[in-house]
Amino acid sequence: MTEPVLVARGLSRRYATVEALGGIDLRIAPGEVYGLVGPDGAGKTTALRILAGVIGPTAGEVRVDGLDPLRSARVRDALGYMPQQYSLYGDLTVGENIAFFGAMFSLPHAVLAERRERLLGMTRLARFINRRADALSGGMYKKLALACALLHRPRLLVLDEPTNGVDPVSRREFWDLLRGFAREGMAIVLSTPYMDEAARCHRVGLIHQGRLLLEGDPAALLAAFPNRAFRVEGGDRNALVDALGRDARVVAMSPTGERVRIVVAPDAVDGVGDRVAALGGRLVPTAPDFEDLFLSRLREESGDFEGAAA
Repeated sequence: MTEPVLVARGLSRRYATVEALGGIDLRIAPGEVYGLVGPDGAGKTTALRILAGVIGPTAGEVRVDGLDPLRSARVRDALGYMPQQYSLYGDLTVGENIAFFGAMFSLPHAVLAERRERLLGMTRLARFINRRADALSGGMYKKLALACALLHRPRLLVLDEPTNGVDPVSRREFWDLLRGFAREGMAIVLSTPYMDEAARCHRVGLIHQGRLLLEGDPAALLAAFPNRAFRVEGGDRNALVDALGRDARVVAMSPTGERVRIVVAPDAVDGVGDRVAALGGRLVPTAPDFEDLFLSRLREESGDFEGAAA
């Protein structure tokens, strides 16, 4: 069996009286893309900063290639880290940023030149090599930050919300790059607030308030989902949201704009359907997604529908 690149056991982190991380375990194998998926404030950034050795855990341990990222200088060769906040030098050009990070990793000139050309080609940044980093678009900036994090060819790549604020086309291109590096054997762990990105990972961990609610293969998690998802069409939206929000048979609800989406236990579908019909609406079956899964599990944990639907 292939040894994992990353092993984390019982990771916890407290800030004064606030528990940001409540004890999580992770094992990431070579060639695997693992996603920590959850809303803002769930503990994703804290977890990734611990994995990258930026901060230490209050309890628990991390090993990257068997090394402690907080205490071993040698772990730098095995680890690439792209933080959520801007990590490049805005007054340096694309080429100068790459040269700087190449020097930081002590790459020989010939090696740096070969890797620079490959990464510039893959990210389609070659024609912008003389543009300052602070003049790049959001998507281009993220791709340059990724290129700099990959120059030394780490075995583990840690990415904190790498597609946040990036346009849809750049998001797709970014994910194509990640899957390509994973096929080459790189282990990748990333965080995202976007539930649709969960399906792009080999495994996901749904995290809330510093704890993993669910973990596993995305397709398997959705296949095992016991409830049914519906769009609610027709009727008065506000009346429907109010009524369904107080209906204990509704496992989760996601009202966004004009769209109302609900999750219902199989044995409650007829009753909820009758209530919706009485308000002039109808239930349209739809495939469950990770938002349905997350909100349903969140309600199971908290018993609070209002919190789950927020």
